[in-house]
Amino acid sequence: MTEYVTRAGLDVAAPLAELMETQVLPGLGLTPEGVWAGYAALLADLAPENRRLLAVRDEMQEQIDDWLSARKGQPWDMAAYQAFLHDIGYLVAEGPAFEISTQNVDPEIATLAGPQLVVPVTNARFALNAANARWGSLYDALYGTDALPGSAQGPGYDPARGAQAVAWAADFLDKAAPLNGASHADVQAYKRQDGALLATIDGADVAFADPSAFVGYAEEGDTASYMLRHNGLHIELLIDPSHPVGATSASGLRDVVLESALTAIQDCEDSVAAVDAEDKVVVYGNWLGLMKGDLSETFSKGGQEMTRRLNDDKVLTAPDGSQLVLPGRALLLVRNVGHLMTTDAVMLNGQETPEGMLDAFVTAACAMHDLRKTDGPRNSRAGSVYVVKPKMHGPEEVAFADKIYGRVEEILGLPRNTVKLGVMDEERRTSANLRECIRAVRERLVFINTGFLDRTGDEIHTSMQAGAFVPKGEMKDAAWLAAYENGNVDAGLATGMQGKGQIGKGMWAKPDAMAEMLEAKVGHPLSGANTAWVPSPTAATLHATHYHLVDVFGRQDQLKDREAASLTALLTPPLLSGRNLTGEEVQRDVDNNCQGILGYVVRWIDQGVGCSKVPDINDVGLMEDRATLRISSQYLANWLLHGLVTKDQVMESLKRMALEVDRQNAGDPAYAPIAPGYDGVAFAAACDLIFKGVEQPSGYTEPVLHARRREAKAKQGV
Repeated sequence: MTEYVTRAGLDVAAPLAELMETQVLPGLGLTPEGVWAGYAALLADLAPENRRLLAVRDEMQEQIDDWLSARKGQPWDMAAYQAFLHDIGYLVAEGPAFEISTQNVDPEIATLAGPQLVVPVTNARFALNAANARWGSLYDALYGTDALPGSAQGPGYDPARGAQAVAWAADFLDKAAPLNGASHADVQAYKRQDGALLATIDGADVAFADPSAFVGYAEEGDTASYMLRHNGLHIELLIDPSHPVGATSASGLRDVVLESALTAIQDCEDSVAAVDAEDKVVVYGNWLGLMKGDLSETFSKGGQEMTRRLNDDKVLTAPDGSQLVLPGRALLLVRNVGHLMTTDAVMLNGQETPEGMLDAFVTAACAMHDLRKTDGPRNSRAGSVYVVKPKMHGPEEVAFADKIYGRVEEILGLPRNTVKLGVMDEERRTSANLRECIRAVRERLVFINTGFLDRTGDEIHTSMQAGAFVPKGEMKDAAWLAAYENGNVDAGLATGMQGKGQIGKGMWAKPDAMAEMLEAKVGHPLSGANTAWVPSPTAATLHATHYHLVDVFGRQDQLKDREAASLTALLTPPLLSGRNLTGEEVQRDVDNNCQGILGYVVRWIDQGVGCSKVPDINDVGLMEDRATLRISSQYLANWLLHGLVTKDQVMESLKRMALEVDRQNAGDPAYAPIAPGYDGVAFAAACDLIFKGVEQPSGYTEPVLHARRREAKAKQGV
C-alpha cells in the first residue's frame, strides 16, 4: 500500500516526495515548498484542459463512427468525407508558410544524421548501454550477426569468420573514406606524415581521396587510433599488431569503430510497464542518474562481476596539434507519456492526476543537473532538455503540450524554450494536420518521427466502422502509408526543420535480422530522414553505415520540390471493400495476432516487462511494445465487428496459441504458464484488449494493461 505525504494540498506518494526532495532538488537552488506549490498550481490550471481535450477525442470519434456507419456499403465519397472532417474540426485550415525558430540545439539533432536508439529507462543496464552506444565496433557487429553469411565456428575466435568481417569493413571504408586509386583491403600500414594520414601499399604512400577526412589521432608505441570524418560522422581506425585480429592484418588494423547512435531516447512510455508510484520512482531515478552522470549497474556476465557506467569522452590530437574532444555518449532524449493516462503518484482531491504532466515536471527537473554542468561529461552542450511527446491528436493537443512545458519552465526557473519537444507523428489527426501541429510548437520543436505501428492502430480505430481492414501483412503496401511517410518528410522540410531538428523514421523490429536490415533500412536516409530508430547498439553500428552511403542533407535538398503527399491517399482507409478472404487466410491472421498479443501481454502483466524480444508464431524474435500490441488488438476487434470472425473462433485461437506461448517461454523460471487453466490475469488482459477493443480510447492498450498489471501486482504482493 502506497503511503502519501501532503505537499501544497497534493497527496504525493512518499517515495516520489523523497526522491524529489533528497535527490532531485538539492543543488538546483529550488525549495521543495516552492516547487510543489508551482506544480499544484499547474495541475489546478491545466488538468481540466487535459480532460477537455480527451473529451474532444471521444466526441470526434463518435461523430466519425456515426458518419461511417450511416454510409456503410455505399461507394466511398472522399469529397464528402473531407468536408465532414473539416466541419467537425478534425481537419483544420492550413495557415501561411512559416519556419520553426528553435534555438540552442545540439548538433546531434540539428546538423548531423545518424541512428537513434530507443530503450526502456526502467532497466539501468539497458539505459547505460544505449547511452554508451555512441561508438560501436563494426567488426563485432558483423562477426556476431547474420550481417555476414554463415556463422562463427568452434569455441573462441574463428579466423575465417573474422576475415569475412575484415573484408566487409574494407569495402565499407572504400566507400566512406576512399584512398586514391587503391583499396583499404591492400593497405600494409597507416601512418601520419606532415599532418596527413597516409596508407602504405607495396612500399608506396597513398593519400586519402579527401585528405581533410583525417581529423585526429592518439598514438602509443605500436598502437594507434586514427580518426576520420565523413558526412559528419566519425570512423576510428584502431591499430594494434599484438591483438589477435590486428596480428592477422598487414596494417595491424584490429578494428573499425563507427560513431553509431548519435542520439538515444530513454523511454518512460511504450517500452516500460510503469503502472504506479513505485514504478514511476524507478523511471525517474534512472533518468536522474543519467542526467547527473552517476548511474551505474553491477551485473554478472560470463561468471564475472561487471559494472556499467557512462563512458568518458574521446580525447585525441588534431592534425594541427590542438586537442580534439569527441562525445563518448549518445545525446539523450526522454520520452514522456501522452495526455491520456493518469497516475496515483500524485493525487488531487482524492483523484489521480495526469501522468504526462508529472513526467514533464520531474524529468525536466532531473535534467537541470546536466544543465548546471560546465565541464566534464555532459549531455546537452547547447543547454537544452530534449523531451519526446507521443500520442497527441492534432494541433490543439500539441499547443497544449507547449503550454505544459512552458509552465514547467516557470516552476523550475528555466528560460523559455529550454525544454525542446519532439512530436511523434503517430496519430491520424496529427498526420492530416502535421504542418499546423509543427506551427503550434515551432519555437521548441526539434523532432518529428513517424511510427508505423501506433499510426496503423489509430488508422484502424478511427475508421473502425467503415468496414473490415485488409490483412496485416498487406498494410505496408496500402496507399495511405506512403502518403504518411512522405508527408512527414514534406512537412518537416517545408517548415525549415533541415539543419534545426530531426525528421525521423520508425523502429527496425527484427533485432536478429541484421542482413535484412542492411538491405532495407538504407531506405530511411534515402527518404530524407536524418535519423531512424534501431533496437540495439549493434543495430545502431550497422545502420550507421547507411549514413555514410547517403548524404541525407543533400537528399533532402532533392526532395524539397517534389509534389506534396496526397491528403486523399492519407485519408483513404485500406479496407477489404467486398473482397472475400479464404478461411485459411483469416485463420492465419487471427492466429498470428493472438499469438503476438499473448506473447507480449504475459510478460507485461506477470513480470512488468514493457519491451522485449518476443518470438512470433514462426519463432522469429520481434521487438514488441505497446504499439505492436495496439495494432494486433485493433485488427481483431475490427474483424470481429465486421463478422470476419466470431468471438468463439478468436477464443479458440487464443487458447491454442497460449500453448505455443507456454512452449516458447518454457525456459524462463519466472514464467507462469497460461494453460491449462486460462484463468490468469494476463489471459484476461488479452481478452479485454480484443473483445473490448472497439471501446478503448483511440484503441490504446494502456487502460487495460495498467488495470490488469495492478491487479497482478496485488495478487503477487508486489
